[in-house]
Amino acid sequence: MKKAFYLLLVAIVLTSCTNTDPNQQLQNLTGYWTIEKVEVENDSVVEYSLSQYIDYIEIKDSVGFRKKLQPKIDGGYIKASNDSEKITAKIEDDVLNLYYSTAFDEWQETVLIATEDELVIKNRDDKKYYYKKYEPLISTNEEETKE
Repeated sequence: MKKAFYLLLVAIVLTSCTNTDPNQQLQNLTGYWTIEKVEVENDSVVEYSLSQYIDYIEIKDSVGFRKKLQPKIDGGYIKASNDSEKITAKIEDDVLNLYYSTAFDEWQETVLIATEDELVIKNRDDKKYYYKKYEPLISTNEEETKE
């Protein structure tokens, strides 16, 4: 009986350690992210060894934007376009959902993981996007990315 209790206790502790608090996830979203891979289906993955674009996400008080940037050799950034996606972040049923809107479309994505260094998002087609924190070789002036 004691053995079963200890196994249950270990299972609960391990499960609670792997769950991510949506409030903490929200705090980790702002920053520069580079895509590593997209899981199209469980057995189909598209790897991105090097991408010429990165995503800049900024969220304050659950509202923000995402835009594509192209890193420059000197550590700065060039806007890939003047378009940005407006984001509203909502915690619903203990899950962090991101609601995007542009002039042409609206959609929702679910944050599965958002740590300081890793971001995994599932979109409306059940594709999983894996990002890692982008670190420029040279320090940059972040004001170029602000709206």
